[in-house]
Amino acid sequence: MNEPGTAQWRRTEASRLIAFGRAAALADGGFGWLDANGDIDETHACPLYLNSRMTYVFALAHLKGEPGAESLAASGLHALVSRYADHENGGWFSSVDLSGQVVDDTKTNYAHAHTLLAAASAVAAGIPSANAALAAATATIERRFWSDAEGCALESWNADFTELEPYRGANSNMHSVEAYLAAGDVTRDPVWHVRAASIADRLINGQARGHSWRVPEHYDENWKPRPDYNLDRRDDTFRPYGTTPGHSFEWARLLLSLEAAQAAPEAWLLEAATALFDMAGADAWSRDGHPGPIYTVDADGQPVVTTRLHWVACEAVLAADALHRRTGEERFAAAATRWWGEINRFFVDGQGGSWWHELTPDMTPGASTWSGKPDLYHAYQAVLLPSLPLSPTAATALARVSPA
Repeated sequence: MNEPGTAQWRRTEASRLIAFGRAAALADGGFGWLDANGDIDETHACPLYLNSRMTYVFALAHLKGEPGAESLAASGLHALVSRYADHENGGWFSSVDLSGQVVDDTKTNYAHAHTLLAAASAVAAGIPSANAALAAATATIERRFWSDAEGCALESWNADFTELEPYRGANSNMHSVEAYLAAGDVTRDPVWHVRAASIADRLINGQARGHSWRVPEHYDENWKPRPDYNLDRRDDTFRPYGTTPGHSFEWARLLLSLEAAQAAPEAWLLEAATALFDMAGADAWSRDGHPGPIYTVDADGQPVVTTRLHWVACEAVLAADALHRRTGEERFAAAATRWWGEINRFFVDGQGGSWWHELTPDMTPGASTWSGKPDLYHAYQAVLLPSLPLSPTAATALARVSPA
């Protein structure tokens, strides 16, 4: 039977997601922001992180044999040079409009981490020009974002890299872990896995452990937690107030990938992955009489923003799947089965295509935090990763099975 979450169901969803996402391609390269109907939203800018995420997804789709995915991934790489690159100061601008004019010239670790992930994955997929993109991404991150002194990544700079933001973020560092694992797999340079382990040790073993296995998201430049950060912007898309259970699920998955990538992993990785998963599940699910995972809670686990975002559900099922495969405990498989059912019932848009990115607390489509359906990244990983090993990362694993 084609039950939600089964291999057959996930293959069907993967094809549907790719079919929907093709419409985001721009004539001059890169990707636009798709609205709920799958049309490019001409009022919305084109952020670098989204271009890189779509490039990453189409690189994976090419490895899966999707026709035309190679050219779409190549288009995303071309946009890095033609639309986003700062040829004077280095790195990539955060956002451009549909005409290619820069609308946000800051340089952020969050977007650069996704660009590293895309470039590394495109190299594994054999996409033309990917090696140049990977060389540029690794050089920029090593020069501007990675801090040996802090053992983590810096957050953001102004356009010419003269002003460093006095903020450190768990979110962008979490995505650095993902990107560094991919870069290490592709380049075979062990420094990237070492850096990923350093970030995880500081933010999870050093911070989340001491905060009841909730991840403090916001810090000052000395890595002192800022629990009141964005108190007046509680539903911020990338830096919401409080703590984010979806990130705890995501961290749990990444810790297991980090463990699987190491010859002699530390015991705390599995311990932490399990604890993060359990706390996030208790904090997030069905807190207000409705199904689905809420967006944020405060330091004591009390609900703050009860909007349901698709990416939180995606990371929850991936964490459950990874923990089940790692431990064999049936409680994780049962959680994944239950949550796949909710994803299929509430988030999958069987008529309009793709998945609803946001639901209101009563589980109907909303747009207070996310507009449209611009992003394939979380949903495509959700339907792909359960069929791949915990290590190496997705593109390298797929390339070993069926080289591009």
